[in-house]
Amino acid sequence: MRKNRLRELLNADEPSLGTHVHSPWPSIVELVGASGMFDYVEYVSEYAPYDLHTFEHIARAVELFDHMTAMIKVEQEPRSHLAGRAIGAGIQNVLFADVRTVEDVQECVAAVRAETPETGGRHGASSRRNVGFGAEGGSPAFVQAMEDAVIMVMIEKAPAVENLEALLSVRGVDMVQFGPGDYSMSIGHPGEYGHPKVKEAEKYVIETSLKMGVQPRAEIGSPDQAQGYLDMGVKHFCLGTDVSILRAWFKTEGEAMRGVLGKA
Repeated sequence: MRKNRLRELLNADEPSLGTHVHSPWPSIVELVGASGMFDYVEYVSEYAPYDLHTFEHIARAVELFDHMTAMIKVEQEPRSHLAGRAIGAGIQNVLFADVRTVEDVQECVAAVRAETPETGGRHGASSRRNVGFGAEGGSPAFVQAMEDAVIMVMIEKAPAVENLEALLSVRGVDMVQFGPGDYSMSIGHPGEYGHPKVKEAEKYVIETSLKMGVQPRAEIGSPDQAQGYLDMGVKHFCLGTDVSILRAWFKTEGEAMRGVLGKA
């Protein structure tokens, strides 16, 4: 089984850096890997087009680089199915969106961890790509790989923030990510990411996670946004998104060229 770079960094209490990718084109993942700057790629399947072949193509691209692993962000339904198929394809870590209750979090963890008396998951032996199409399915190495898979949950709904300590008490949760977009909607302030209640909730999620031994991650658009999170004790970041980078380039450079043409 392949080593899991993100798990290694968590175990060593070292910082980690990822980036978001929406494009299903695996060459984008190769470009990330060739930079040598990122520990993992997060494929944001919640927002992107894909089929099951996409998961394998992304995993193969990641495996060209020993320093890198992959994560997938899956939507609330069908979360268990998508997590299992992505892991089976070779994507080693999972970010679960839209959790609200302890039962939601328990379902997320069970979808990843192996089904043994000790680990208590529901992930059974398989003949998928990550186990050599059956060569290591159900083996001790497979069970350990499922234990090494990093499980992150989005804390982005009002009930999740209100019951945060109970959610983080579920054994197997490794990381959390606050989601201001969904949270602002869930408290009646859609789009107000800077609203005092939203910022207060984010601070509470970070502080509580650290207190409970669960690592918070921050999503930022540029390195100059990191310092405030570093001051709060955050050491895990996901920097940038391919579609946002392209959108900004199309706008700024297109506008500049329109000016050159006299058609601003």
